[in-house]
Amino acid sequence: MAAAALTREGGEDAFRRLFRFYRQRDASDLRGVVDFSAPGGQVFRSQLSISSVSDQDAYRAGLQPVSQWKAYGLSGYPGFIFIPNPFLPGCQRHWVKQCLKLYPEKPNVCNLDLHMAPEKTTDLWGQSKEQLRRKGSSKWEPRSLLEKLRWVTLGYHYNWDTKKYSANHHTPFPSDLAFLSEQVAAACGFWGFQAQAGILNYYHFDSSLGIHVDESELDHSRPLLSFSFGQSSIFLLGGLKREEAPTAMFMHSGDIMVMSGFSRLLYHAVPRVLPNPEGTALPSCLDQALSSDLPVGSVIEHSSDEDWQVCAKYLQSSRINMTIRQVLAQGQKFPEESGTNGKGQAPSDNSYHENSKAKRHKPNTV
Repeated sequence: MAAAALTREGGEDAFRRLFRFYRQRDASDLRGVVDFSAPGGQVFRSQLSISSVSDQDAYRAGLQPVSQWKAYGLSGYPGFIFIPNPFLPGCQRHWVKQCLKLYPEKPNVCNLDLHMAPEKTTDLWGQSKEQLRRKGSSKWEPRSLLEKLRWVTLGYHYNWDTKKYSANHHTPFPSDLAFLSEQVAAACGFWGFQAQAGILNYYHFDSSLGIHVDESELDHSRPLLSFSFGQSSIFLLGGLKREEAPTAMFMHSGDIMVMSGFSRLLYHAVPRVLPNPEGTALPSCLDQALSSDLPVGSVIEHSSDEDWQVCAKYLQSSRINMTIRQVLAQGQKFPEESGTNGKGQAPSDNSYHENSKAKRHKPNTV
């Protein structure tokens, strides 16, 4: 196949060649992309720690009982776990709304802070919802502030200048997202996982995520959790070196990936966002309404019809990804810093994403 042939060419490293192949808008050969809805080949069933999460706690997080989840691993990638959509009907809507309405609020940090006055970014939802609701299908319409959002950081905020986290730049981590992350980590065998930092990525059909390794956390023994909502994408998982050809896989709405152990420090990237394979404006799992009977202590909240209409309009051409990390081991502290205030920001709002207008792809740093 064309993708396989590319890995044998000289010149660029194998990862970059495959990134470019899948990045192309007219790349039609997707036969080599792993689809976990029809596992086979290098895909195998992975065992979960069913007894680690009570059904009640799973329900509180908006998840099915762990006994009903399916989990898969990939040959050659020990520590990698793929969980196809384990969310209860309607519960994905909560996380989409949080990522668009609540999490971008101050004191959290987003790419728009780099070139806009603080008062201009205090209510991105309020400034964007009417424009989004009225938005038609023309790609020439101006984008709302929410559509210009590329990333939001939570908890320990990544310092783009020093490529480190800092005790001096920290805001409270959302309790609902922490609870969700703790249940997923426990189900995968990581008891006591603490959600301390999050990076939310906002993709459109012209977006991609550059080749990078997530190595800035001080404790690499804890997993990296990735949650996806909205349109689909191709995810590339490589090796310890960029000369190793990556494996391509589909990520659909509701899917969760866990990178741990050997797979925790592997190169990875998202070269392309794709329309959901059902051929509808939104995946059917997002059309499902939330049950009116939520369990006691649920972190899931009902979304108003008005709010969901805005979210649904946004997701028709977008994908949201949440990556959650534990930065410090139990009892660990940050080393003493010198010459920095710990609040450095990214040099540009495009440093985390790559778009179709970029002349060259910049490697990611987080």
